[in-house]
Amino acid sequence: MLNLQSTTPESWLHQVEANLEELLIDHAHCERKAAACALALIGYYVEDTELAAAMTEIVNEELEHYHLVIDLLTARGLKFRRIHPSTYGSKLHELIAKHEPQRAVDRLLIAGLIEARSCERFGLLRDRLADRELANFYGSLFESEARHHSTYVQLARKYTDEASLRQRLQELAAAEAAILADGDDFPRMHS
Repeated sequence: MLNLQSTTPESWLHQVEANLEELLIDHAHCERKAAACALALIGYYVEDTELAAAMTEIVNEELEHYHLVIDLLTARGLKFRRIHPSTYGSKLHELIAKHEPQRAVDRLLIAGLIEARSCERFGLLRDRLADRELANFYGSLFESEARHHSTYVQLARKYTDEASLRQRLQELAAAEAAILADGDDFPRMHS
């Protein structure tokens, strides 16, 4: 369903459990970046009205999630601030083809893989966090991440044939798994 080629290692869960404040702050930044990505796709492909309609829904939902995380931080007496981002997103974006229509396919598939990884991790947090308030919060976001993943993959089909899409999705998913395996020094949603 999620097209991922790896599962999150147990070490990630231990890392974030010890640093829930940083995870929440990073999560807010991720929601903001997800909204910005969807908005940018509208600008890149202005002629694609189906894409624009789907991205508008995603922008609104990601911004709603952003505000939910900010509210959660505030309720816990935590300050939202800049933090050092993981290298996950930038490494994935380096894989985007330079020329259209493959560029569109890659942009959409990478956005979909990021959503898939978020979904997988939200499920882990839902099932494994001792902090039940946060566990329930992540459980409430699980379905929207899965839906976003599906939307991005479906839209990529407009720009290529099915066999090419499947092959490229497998290639990018393998690269995503390798990037994730490298890990990160910081407890991040995608580290």
